[in-house]
Amino acid sequence: MIIVSYNKPEEALEYYRERRQIETLFKALKSSGFHIEDTHVTQLDRLEKLFMLTMIAFVWCYKIGDFVDRKIKPITFKKHGRRAVSVFKYGLDWLSNWLLTGFNNLNINLMDFLLCT
Repeated sequence: MIIVSYNKPEEALEYYRERRQIETLFKALKSSGFHIEDTHVTQLDRLEKLFMLTMIAFVWCYKIGDFVDRKIKPITFKKHGRRAVSVFKYGLDWLSNWLLTGFNNLNINLMDFLLCT
């Protein structure tokens, strides 16, 4: 990775890491998970509530994905060294499968992920 910066180049990598986390969150909220733009909500009070609920759901999916990745079934890595699927998407897929079918193929309690450190 090459990062070009004309303003404080010694801090550029740290700024990029923070920005990348935010971009990853937006991807999860938009195209990779919740499709929040499809709601077409424009009223500010409703938008605030929608964001609050989706942030709770995001954290829940991330924690489930992290738990399953660390304790039960690790995410595979592709040849280029990156994960085949994000931790968020891993948790979202597992949670949506469980909620839609009622089938718990990993035999875990839905709240066990809270104990994951």
